[in-house]
Amino acid sequence: MLYTGRMRFQRSGLFTDFYELTMSQGYHRFGENRHVVFDMFYRRQPFSGGFAVFAGLDDLIDHIMEFRFSDDEITYLRSVGSFSDDFLSFLREFRFTGDLYAVPEGSVVFPCEPLIRVHAPLIEAQLIEGLLLNTINFQTLVATKAARVHLAANHGAVLEFGLRRAQGADGAMSAARAAFIGGAKATSNTLAGKVYGIPVKGTMAHSWVMAFDSEEESFERYAELYPDATILLIDTYSTLGSGLDNAIRVGKTLKARGHRFGVRLDSGDLEYLSKQVRAELDAAGLEDATITVSNELDEQIIHHLVTSGSPIDSWGVGTRLVTGGEDSSLTGVYKLAAKGDGRLDPTIKLSNQPAKTTNPGVKQVYRFFDASDSPLADLIALEDEQIVHGEPYTFHHPDLSASKFEMTRYAKIVPLLRKQMDRGERCRECISLPDLQAHCTESLDRFDETYKRIINPHIYKVSLSDRLAELKRRMMTEAENARESGGDGPPGPVITSVR
Repeated sequence: MLYTGRMRFQRSGLFTDFYELTMSQGYHRFGENRHVVFDMFYRRQPFSGGFAVFAGLDDLIDHIMEFRFSDDEITYLRSVGSFSDDFLSFLREFRFTGDLYAVPEGSVVFPCEPLIRVHAPLIEAQLIEGLLLNTINFQTLVATKAARVHLAANHGAVLEFGLRRAQGADGAMSAARAAFIGGAKATSNTLAGKVYGIPVKGTMAHSWVMAFDSEEESFERYAELYPDATILLIDTYSTLGSGLDNAIRVGKTLKARGHRFGVRLDSGDLEYLSKQVRAELDAAGLEDATITVSNELDEQIIHHLVTSGSPIDSWGVGTRLVTGGEDSSLTGVYKLAAKGDGRLDPTIKLSNQPAKTTNPGVKQVYRFFDASDSPLADLIALEDEQIVHGEPYTFHHPDLSASKFEMTRYAKIVPLLRKQMDRGERCRECISLPDLQAHCTESLDRFDETYKRIINPHIYKVSLSDRLAELKRRMMTEAENARESGGDGPPGPVITSVR
């Protein structure tokens, strides 16, 4: 299969959960295809961290614009036996015609706040749910992990080495893209290099060393072939014995010919070994030789190595980057926020768990900055609220607890959600990956270091405006009163729409 930047199945209307189709047939049958607004947000920070990096938006827009039901796919749906000819005819002509608002890709984001807002007829908004969550949840998870690794490495060179451990072919491609946005400098995935323009890096495996009659010969042949890109893997047999000795001999030859080289460690005590290797390289006059390390690295290990003064120049990070490591998925969800023909009425999902009660209505997110351009807090407000610079604002806890504070001293306010699709078409140019990476770096640089700590980060405040908090409180009260007046209702979550 020819790869053209995205997996072919993501262009298919079948790339959706089956219940989206069964519900959509019901909407079609009973004339419930009114205009709606859905919010995509996530509930909990991944990796017990203090931030996330929003990623996957440009891929998502491409996928939505190509989301179709082919003749072959319509034939398959007919064979399932659940769908009428009338509904299948509707799907045959399906196109997404709605609007999409989103935070700029590469931005630093936080739980509870809308990252994407979809305005569309109900069936259109419903059918893209799986595609949207699949794309955004995974790429945001990996971009966040990459940013944490990059910060832990003190902005050192991070190389994404995850192809062989990624979750399938599309996982490998999406992970390479997202990792680059988050701060990786290169990828080992050659196809990702071609498709996305990411620099590709790679040297040798242990099999190269073992394929020759001697370790020294394997190093010599590699240096002969790639004199300007020689990184020698020195732990195949004995890192501080034959591996380092042979690397030093080859390295001196390269230096005499005007070339630089480096070594890679892929096993053992990386702190101890890197310090020993650095000392012996320097003693041999190879002070400009570099040290690369790999072997199940993550931000915790890298943070320890950096703080212990390990003389490491670059970091090859694979499995725990492209799979998320201890956090295998982002808690992103997609919830109905408003519906109506003409006027949009707010909707709310209630739950016995306060964190799962949604914020109703069509909303915008505003970021408040201090005089040094550092973010102070985010405010979720109704879209038609006038958030004016210079006015004081009350920030209410999203769970409507008694916790609140007044924001009176700030330098500027920036709305985060911007229109990305208009009537089913992209309404801005694609942004290059280097520019997305630069935006991510710039966004992170603005935040105080306490929010970016690998361990025990400070919690950034995301709050509700006065009007949104009051609307949420009123709708919760009215829904509870309605349930009580109707007798014993079912326990647990309730979905309701209240004017």
